[in-house]
Amino acid sequence: MEPVVLIVNPAAGRGLAGAKLSQVQDWVAKNAPHVLVRVTSAPGHASELVGATTAATRIVVVGGDGTVHEAVRGLAPRQKLGIVPIGSGNDIARMAGLLGGGLAQKLATAVWGETRSFDMGVVNGEPYVSSATAGLDAEVARRALTAPRYLRGLPRYLWALFAVIRSMELPRASVRVDGREVYQGPILITAVMNSPTYGGGFHIAPMADPSDARLDLIWAQEFSKLGVIGILPRLVLGRHVGHPRIGHRAGFEFEVEFDREVQLQSDGELLDASDSMRVRVEPAALQIACEPAAREGLTLRAEKEPLEKAKPVAGALG
Repeated sequence: MEPVVLIVNPAAGRGLAGAKLSQVQDWVAKNAPHVLVRVTSAPGHASELVGATTAATRIVVVGGDGTVHEAVRGLAPRQKLGIVPIGSGNDIARMAGLLGGGLAQKLATAVWGETRSFDMGVVNGEPYVSSATAGLDAEVARRALTAPRYLRGLPRYLWALFAVIRSMELPRASVRVDGREVYQGPILITAVMNSPTYGGGFHIAPMADPSDARLDLIWAQEFSKLGVIGILPRLVLGRHVGHPRIGHRAGFEFEVEFDREVQLQSDGELLDASDSMRVRVEPAALQIACEPAAREGLTLRAEKEPLEKAKPVAGALG
């Protein structure tokens, strides 16, 4: 039997994952008693837990993009990954088609489902799954950490965006894709995407395909504050591509040099500020359980009897 370690971040989803912990444990006890359940206790703990497993162990993450990001940092090559999305943004799960169904169905798919290959990005030496951004996008991710607790997903991102643009000062940048300069000048957005969305469903790169062995760079030139607000509806819907101040290039390697240090982030997690951003793709580096699980004799009781509503507990972004 394949060994499985299930890692729960109780802080994910503003504490929602912690509130569902007993339901997860009950499901494991009834349906998959061979699964080891581990609970994170601090930032970085998920990476440590993954690093302590063997490459043959399937890792199942119960949490949000930040928890998945931590787990990926500890994965061995070709190690299988299952995702049970309970987070604030869930863009990685959205990328993999894992947002539908109830908790029991998601657990079954994560524990027993067949895997699909997905590309992975590496930004300044740090692996990521969905997005790597610099400047405005990263500042928004930083500000989102202080958003009101009741805001999740896209509303949370928009709250942070409006807070940031009130005092934004744009850096200048030189942007190269696969060794060729594609832009030089003031830059508002710099996003190297593996998935179509970030920020909880913001369709920044609608053309992105996480299995095409490439990444997609979206950048925006200078906009006024009113211009940023004016283009927001198009950005939300993914209809901004083709705007004369927005550029797109797909490629394998990306280099962005800024005229000063700027904030960086990947998968919603803050990275060290830097005056450069170097990104490359690692094709088919991730094996994520996506195909619905089929297990003889397994009864998903929670699909017939809805799980009791959980009350979130206090926690940080997951």
